[in-house]
Amino acid sequence: MRWDELFDDLEGQLDAQAAAELAGEVADRTRRELALVELTDRVVSHVGRPLVLHLVDGSSHEGVVTDVAQQWLVLQDPATADLVGRGWAGQGPVLVRVGSVASPVGLGSAAATTGRDSVRRRISLSSALRAVARDRSPVRLGLADGSVPTGTLDAVGADHVDLAEHPADEPRRAGAVRRVRTVPFTSLAWLRPAPGSSSSLSVDLR
Repeated sequence: MRWDELFDDLEGQLDAQAAAELAGEVADRTRRELALVELTDRVVSHVGRPLVLHLVDGSSHEGVVTDVAQQWLVLQDPATADLVGRGWAGQGPVLVRVGSVASPVGLGSAAATTGRDSVRRRISLSSALRAVARDRSPVRLGLADGSVPTGTLDAVGADHVDLAEHPADEPRRAGAVRRVRTVPFTSLAWLRPAPGSSSSLSVDLR
């Protein structure tokens, strides 16, 4: 073999080795980056698009993602999210606790940059629920056991909420309250304005 052919052959081997090493580095870096991606990072990249969430309480909720935080997110009925023509029945917004999500359907593969900036809202679940409580509008709570009590949020603690149960068509008055139920956040799957309520689940969240 001539020297120039030998050198060309060695050069080709080095190029192939470098390409293989680069491909391995890219694959390793991709795996490391994917290992850091959280569910909320992907949901943030899905804001403004439709999503179906199946929750641990057995319920399913369909709508457009309008708000995302580390602990909660909001799906809005497309008719009130300026998206029309999809044929979905209007049910109003629903606040979902991220920890209650069993499986999302329709979530894209894109993800926001990991870290604090990847979460659209920096508001905790307790702070979001306090905003809803200040609104004093009746709500429905979806609980892990499948029950759906209706009433007004009376108080919100660090990890639980008190719901004064009363008919949705009556204001929260002592005579209308049947009982006060304390719900740990771990038992809360979702929250939605009660039928006829004017609440938008956006009270002081912006």
